This record gives sequence, structure tokens and C-alpha cells, in this order.
Amino acid sequence: MSDTSDDSKDIAPGNVPPAPQPRIVDCRQGDRGPALTAAKEAIADGRVMVMPTDTVYGICADAFDGYAVQRLLTAKRRGRDMPPPVLISDEGVMAALAVDVPEAANRLVGTFWPGPLTVICRAQSSLRMDLGDTHGTIALRVPDHDLAREVLRRTGPLAVSSANVSGQPPATTVREAADQLGLDVALYLDGGPTPGPVPSTIVDFTAYPEGRVVREGIISLDRLREVAPGVRSPDGEAPTPESAEQTEQPEQTPEPVEQAPEPTAEDHRTT
Repeated sequence: MSDTSDDSKDIAPGNVPPAPQPRIVDCRQGDRGPALTAAKEAIADGRVMVMPTDTVYGICADAFDGYAVQRLLTAKRRGRDMPPPVLISDEGVMAALAVDVPEAANRLVGTFWPGPLTVICRAQSSLRMDLGDTHGTIALRVPDHDLAREVLRRTGPLAVSSANVSGQPPATTVREAADQLGLDVALYLDGGPTPGPVPSTIVDFTAYPEGRVVREGIISLDRLREVAPGVRSPDGEAPTPESAEQTEQPEQTPEPVEQAPEPTAEDHRTT
């Protein structure tokens, strides 16, 4: 028995209504006010949205709304065992969300925020967030992107992940994000291409006060150690004394010395 009704035989292809399309708002020029209002409303309603950052496009949800965060994870096809980081508008918000932040973390965020650095710290015990299986930690970042920070100033902290289905390449344009996430996202803000696809560097301060790199992204380990010499590598190794000494001591121009005589063959044995 056919599932097609007799009436459907009279429907011409041109009469079929188009499929629903994702809502994309162009923020590349002109007044951003309507886009920012739409973003605030979407987040307040517990929906998810996509916006550009200084690395790749991110899918965002209200970090204080557990249902919204679950919608984010569902759109990503991702489980609670991979909780998303949280974007904040400025460094001052960090004190309200994290506790016992080590000095090394403060030095790094003071140097690299806003920018592609994510730090994992202990979450405030009173923090009412359900981001997944965080084990009492929170990952924080301040993006170096004007539109993203404008949104964050209106919405507050946002749970965020790269705007792609898990296992697929991260999106560096709004169209790439919409092609992957479709109608699972209520609003897409188009800020033009992002610098990606290299993600932020993630440093975990919950096991070692000097920090351990868990993902090396745009900021290299060597660059991190210029600011916080004790940062450990992804395998947990601390810097060697030689590398730490090279990092801590700035290069100096040696003072001129008198020309020494040519070394003899005996001298070469000990040099």
C-alpha cells in the first residue's frame, strides 16, 4: 500500500514550500544593536546560538542553564563527559567563578587575555552551573573578539564549544557552522571568517599549581613558559633546569673582553 495520498499527486515541485532555514544575522557592518538584542533574547529563552570568536565559530548557551547546556551538547552530538568551557567578558569575572587560582594562572591570563588561552581552575563551591562531568572544575576564557565580548557583556558567561558536530572540522565561517548544526541552533551571528582552525591553548591548574598544558593550540608551550616558567608539558613533565634558566634570564649582550691568545692543543681537551 502506498503512503502517498491521491492529493499529493497534484502537488507540483514548484508549489512545495521551502524547508526551514537557520536564522543568520549579518554583523559584519552597520548597527549591531538588533543582533545583540536577538542574541540576548535567544540566551534568555534557554536556546543555543553561534557566534564568531578569535579562533573558530562557537556554539553557545547560558552557562547557568543546565537545560540549555544540554541542548548545546545534543547539537554537538557530545556527551556530558566532555563539559564545555565558559567564555567570559573580562578577567574580572574570573573571581566570581573560580577559587584558589594559582599565581601562575594569574600571570598567564594577565598576559594572554583577551586571547586564545583557556585556563582550568577549581570552581567556586557555590557556583550553580551544570556543565557536565566537571568534577568541581571550570574552564574559562576571554575571547579577543569585539562582537563576542559585546554579546558576553549582555548575556553573562556562556558555555561554549566549537560550532561543529563532534568529529567534524571546526567552522571558520557562519555557513560552515550552519551546514553542520542547522536548526539545532536558534541564531547564528555572522562576523565574517575567523582566524582558525587552530583552537585555543588549554592549561589545567587543578593538579599542578604551575599548570599543565592539556591542549597546545595557538599559544605554544615555549611562549607560556616565557611568562610562567614552571608550566608542565602535556605529558606532565616539568621544564628542565636548563630550559627554565634560559626562560627566566633575559638575553644579555656580553661586555667586550680583551682578545685571548689562541688555545693550545692541550687547552682543547678541557673546552
